[in-house]
Amino acid sequence: MFQGVHSNPAPANRPELMEEVKLHRTARERERYDNQAELFAVINTLQNLEKAYIKDAIRPEEYTAACSKLLAQYKVAFKQVKGDEFQTVEAFMKKYRMNCPAALERIKEDRPITIKDDKGNTSKSIADIVSLFITVMDKLRLEIRAMDEIQPDLRELLETMNRLSTLPPDFEGKTTVSRWLQMFSSMQAHDELDDNQVRQMLFDLESAYNAFNRQLR
Repeated sequence: MFQGVHSNPAPANRPELMEEVKLHRTARERERYDNQAELFAVINTLQNLEKAYIKDAIRPEEYTAACSKLLAQYKVAFKQVKGDEFQTVEAFMKKYRMNCPAALERIKEDRPITIKDDKGNTSKSIADIVSLFITVMDKLRLEIRAMDEIQPDLRELLETMNRLSTLPPDFEGKTTVSRWLQMFSSMQAHDELDDNQVRQMLFDLESAYNAFNRQLR
């Protein structure tokens, strides 16, 4: 009955047919694909966040903080990907067929939809604080640790928190940032944090950032 049907097993003398297919062959290629994956994830998450806000599934304060964080992460992620192949984020989204119009609009405006153009409103202050927390922590993770590269953002972070009237005067994040600013005041511009200081500062800022998010709930 099945005399005319023949199976085609992989030839025993063709071991390459059994090899795992890899996207990369060098460490540099792997890093390139990892960077692209991170950018893809940030854009997709931003799209989902925008849809959640439109559906009223998230509070405005939580949306503002989350969107500000994603926009800050996007800037870092796109910087790692930008080059001859991807001059713009639109080129990246086109190649990988990303249908994320809401995320693209948010990236172009560079601010959460809850933030208006009037300076000094609460939403803008929240967005600025989130962005500054992320910026300083990302710099430390990228081994940018010189006093004159960290201190200005840290000082701006404290000043912005002080302007946000909804934060209590004794908010722990203010105390943490003030303590590090005091330490920086004794350093020269070219002085750098050592490994232990970077680790401690990241821990302190992560704790302060989480405390700030709890204040928004």
